This record gives sequence, structure tokens and C-alpha cells, in this order.
Amino acid sequence: MFDIGFLELLLLGVVGLLVLGPERLPKAARTLGLWIGKIKRTVSGMQREISAQLEAEELRQKLDEQQKKLDDSVNQVKRGVEGIAEPERGSRDPDSRRQDAPAATPEQRLDDALSRAREGADTQPDTTPEPSPVDKDAPER
Repeated sequence: MFDIGFLELLLLGVVGLLVLGPERLPKAARTLGLWIGKIKRTVSGMQREISAQLEAEELRQKLDEQQKKLDDSVNQVKRGVEGIAEPERGSRDPDSRRQDAPAATPEQRLDDALSRAREGADTQPDTTPEPSPVDKDAPER
């Protein structure tokens, strides 16, 4: 940590022995060791806390990015479904709607378009190809 060699430690020990005396030197060394241990534990605890905060911030950023991507995808699907619903609305007779009826909200238009798309999918015939003889012998995946 401090890059202290053996000779430096020996010199510190001799100076400590001369200054403190043989009676107080072991107690002073023990106290110094306890303080160094407390300092090391405090520093390592702060390092763990900082790294945990950094990891949490990285996870928040990734979560925000994924949320934005998801929101963009949902908006794109809404626009696509509303785009499908718009031509159908234009083909209806404009006089058939009541003039005093409130305009449909985007959610109502989306629900209407989804229900029409489901109805269209239910009425279309199944166009899946027949499996070939080779495919019939293949194991299921």
C-alpha cells in the first residue's frame, strides 16, 4: 500500500521503541493495527457501494432504452393498424354517420380496426401448404 520495505519498517520500529518505550509500544502497535483495519473496511465498503450504484445506474439506462424501443414499436403498430382502418372508413357512406356524433378517440379506432382485422382473419380460408412426405417422416420440433 505505501511501498514500505523491510528496512523502513525496522527503522520505524526502532524509533517507536525509543519514543514510546518497551511498555507502551505493543499497545500503540495494536491500536494502530485496529485503526488501519477500520480504515480498510470503510474504504472497501465505500467501493462496494459506489460499484453497486454504478451498476444500478447502468441497469436503469438499459431499462429506459428498452422502454423507449417498446414504446416506439407500440406506436408503430398503432399507426399501422390505424392506417388499415382509415381506408375502410373512407369507403363508407359519409351520410350514414350522424352529424352530431362525437369523433372517435384513437383508442376506439384502434379497437375497431383490431376487431375488423380479427373478423377478416376468421373468414379467410386456411392457405397453409400440405406437408411433403419427407416432412411427415421428420420428427416434431
